[in-house]
Amino acid sequence: MDLVLAPAGEVVEAVEVADGQAVPTTRARIPRAELAAWVSARPASTRWVWADSSVVYPELLRAGVRVRTAVDLRLVHALLRRAAAVRGSELASAPPSAWDEADPGAGGPLPDRGAALFELATSSHLDLDACVTEHLAQRRCLEQAGDGGRLAFLCHAESVGGLVAAELNHVGVPFAADVHDRLLTELLGEQDRYGGRPSALAAACEEVRASLGAPSLNPDSQVDLVAALRNAGLPVTSTRKHELRALDHPVVEPLLRYKQLSRLHAANGWAWLHTWVRDGRFRPDWVPGAVVTGRWASRGGGALQLPRQIRAAVRADPGWRLVVADAAQLEPRVLAGMSGDRRMAAASTGGDLYSALVDQGVVPTRQHAKVAMLGAMYGATTGEAGALMPRLQRAYPRAIGLVEAAARAGERGEQVQTWLGRTSPPPAGWWREAQSAAQQPGSGAAAERRARQAARDWGRFTRNFVVQGTAAEWALCWMGHLRRTLAEDPALATSAGRPELVYFLHDEVIVHAPAEVAELAAEAIRDAARAAGRLLFGDFPVEFPLSAAVVDSYDEARD
Repeated sequence: MDLVLAPAGEVVEAVEVADGQAVPTTRARIPRAELAAWVSARPASTRWVWADSSVVYPELLRAGVRVRTAVDLRLVHALLRRAAAVRGSELASAPPSAWDEADPGAGGPLPDRGAALFELATSSHLDLDACVTEHLAQRRCLEQAGDGGRLAFLCHAESVGGLVAAELNHVGVPFAADVHDRLLTELLGEQDRYGGRPSALAAACEEVRASLGAPSLNPDSQVDLVAALRNAGLPVTSTRKHELRALDHPVVEPLLRYKQLSRLHAANGWAWLHTWVRDGRFRPDWVPGAVVTGRWASRGGGALQLPRQIRAAVRADPGWRLVVADAAQLEPRVLAGMSGDRRMAAASTGGDLYSALVDQGVVPTRQHAKVAMLGAMYGATTGEAGALMPRLQRAYPRAIGLVEAAARAGERGEQVQTWLGRTSPPPAGWWREAQSAAQQPGSGAAAERRARQAARDWGRFTRNFVVQGTAAEWALCWMGHLRRTLAEDPALATSAGRPELVYFLHDEVIVHAPAEVAELAAEAIRDAARAAGRLLFGDFPVEFPLSAAVVDSYDEARD
């Protein structure tokens, strides 16, 4: 049963959709205060349909109500508008509407999650009738796909991702503010009472100034720092780490130390703590499908790059443990599954895929294997990666052929698709401008070179799009299966509560689990990875092994 929900001021309207149409007799108006009880009284098999999980679902979560499945109309709409499998459909070819506003996957601005609950739906006129109309249009669109159900599966997985993101935002990452404060003090020194640089950072600043003979230098100013370095006789063009390390001067060590500490202070210092940590939880704002490949983003808090220096503050509650798991070499394994390359799939069965390439005689060392494989997926055609490419092509013709074909398609200005049908955007404006300029009469060799370079650049994007996008699909399947297991497996129920998914980063998850079931939760994560592989690639023999560590704090899971 599909139940469509939409806000209407102080009430929420609902209607059942069956047999391709709304059932008028089921239309209801539920006061906001009664919504959670009304939703929880519906059958567990209900499929909820709403404009945006990030807008509607948090209200239910705050009342302790979780739903099993839902359709996120905005996420699905963004997929279908671009999907090649439904290019001729009415939905895909319609003029832009309120459903296209702030589509993050299109490279536009992310929607404002700071708005009051339901404000997005109200301001965009996405009332109940609009939601029903859109839901039915999406169903008709998917019926035309003719792709064996892949795009419909992707839409379902994307909607599950919307639920997971809302749940992550609600739960938060267990975080010890006192540990974070201690770590900052050890690294940065004591805070300045007037808001200036902490003591260790200030000392590094003074060392830089003294080394350059520039007592008033602000090392946070790129322009001033480059000028001071040049005044000291150093022929620099930037302050990048590799350029500074090539210098022979006393300023190098304190400057590199200053830059490292300054980044920590700016990105994860005390101001970050006060902004993003409350009630013992780090609370970033996850945004699913925010990247064109389907990868997630975070609105704030730097959740996608928590530095190692502060990971000890990500700490389980008393009586609980963290289960930190990540998938090994996810993208090469996904490439093996997509291409049906059995020799590369065989390399995935030994645990370390890069070492398996050495065992198969493809390359001499594990480092060569890593460089070669990353070069194949990201389009490195020069240097060491370029020199190793012929070996990969001979060893894995189907896998390398797939990414090469995607690259050639991008160079021609064509769009490419992931395994489930997420379609890349059309070429960027700079690509079109370069190609158009090269076709003008008398354009000359320079214009032709720019056009070829633009083609190669866009080809690198499409080459990686098919792999990175399919890896994102695997991750959605992984989290979706894990989410259901954590919520429904009776073996994971304890008097303290159930394990909860609290963190996600591309190919990594953290589950916060009662200590007594932490090992079971780790096995559930592994089972979910195996299930994700089967969901995408059936019985094709590609494996997705995980490292899963049961620890007290995040830093303990890393070398």
